[in-house]
Amino acid sequence: MGERMLNKQVMPTMDEMRTTCGSNAELFTKLNQWLHETYNTEEKIVFPYGNNYGWGVAHKIKQKLICNVFAEKDAFTVMLRLTNKQFDAVYDQVRKDTQVCIDNKYPCNDGGWIHYQVTNLENFEDIQQLLAVKCGK
Repeated sequence: MGERMLNKQVMPTMDEMRTTCGSNAELFTKLNQWLHETYNTEEKIVFPYGNNYGWGVAHKIKQKLICNVFAEKDAFTVMLRLTNKQFDAVYDQVRKDTQVCIDNKYPCNDGGWIHYQVTNLENFEDIQQLLAVKCGK
């Protein structure tokens, strides 16, 4: 996990979040746009889950949380929960380091949570696959 935007007193703008993502700002923007345009998610800048997670973008479809995208220095991390069946559906289609992330998920009911850091185009492509499964397409 990279250096996040942890000042709870000051809500950042999307531009400030992009700036924080530095060399991965374009991918940060692309992922948020893709979720909104492809799955009609509602975006909201939030400070969820306590003081260690920092500011991120929550994506929801109706009231269902799809994921949180946390801006970090020169990266971003996507936090999402999938069922074991959803993880299994995409497991063989993603890279080895993504499989390791899935293997080390935080268990929850019939699935679990992952924190997936995006630092390059390959990571971006894998998180898109995971999110497509989450959104049911």
